[in-house]
Amino acid sequence: MDITTFAGIGFGIVCVVVSILLNGSLEAFYDLPSIFITVGGGIASTLISYRGKELGKILKVVMNVFFGKRRTPEETIRMLVALSQKARREGLLALESEQENIDDEYIRQSLQLIVDGVEPDTIRESMDLEIQNLQARHALGQGLFKTMASLFPAWGMIGTLIGLINLLGKLNDPSNIGPSMSVALVTTFYGCVLANFICTPIANKLAVKSKEEVQEKEMIIEGILSIQAGENPRIMEHKLKTFLSPDQKIRYEQLVDEEMQSSRRNVEQTVTQ
Repeated sequence: MDITTFAGIGFGIVCVVVSILLNGSLEAFYDLPSIFITVGGGIASTLISYRGKELGKILKVVMNVFFGKRRTPEETIRMLVALSQKARREGLLALESEQENIDDEYIRQSLQLIVDGVEPDTIRESMDLEIQNLQARHALGQGLFKTMASLFPAWGMIGTLIGLINLLGKLNDPSNIGPSMSVALVTTFYGCVLANFICTPIANKLAVKSKEEVQEKEMIIEGILSIQAGENPRIMEHKLKTFLSPDQKIRYEQLVDEEMQSSRRNVEQTVTQ
């Protein structure tokens, strides 16, 4: 689960509610017909914009981005280094037995290509094609929320126009002008909030997550090709660490130290027994 997303939504709701309460009441911002026209209209236009099958795939991608468990880049490097060491000791065919222990389908497929003796250029081409398809799927998810970000304000404006038309029909009673105008503007408020507080930030988050995943898969390509070429694991490790940020490099070194300490403790326990 992406905690920052839900934390941001929660904090944003608090900010909006507090700002309303400081100068008025929540009741003034609640209008069921306005919610119906803005939210319902935006969803209706979104359904028109996409096919049912596409919406199902998009929602699955979005759920995987926010709730799916992914290995960190530091852990991925450690795994690739371990695979490289095994391949250097026992040969490339020994990697076939390791596929069952790997939960990353992308890495499993690439290892199978190595075991099958596929040429490096073909492996890179196949893995690059997988990345392109991944980007296309992620682009659909981003496009969904960008579409909704453009539709909700438009439907908010439609709701405002409906409210103004109703207002003009009540001009003979000046006491209704103020409340009617307030209700007419609430729909625009709903549309702006949904677009700028929910849809656009989620589209941006999806874009960031997509870039991170693509970068990690590019790192995996370099690692897999290094393993196939029989490159020294230390050299491959140094190459892959260039994909990490300074903070990630620090965490990687901490991960290596923890693994070394754990290995030493296991050896000491074995000797003691």
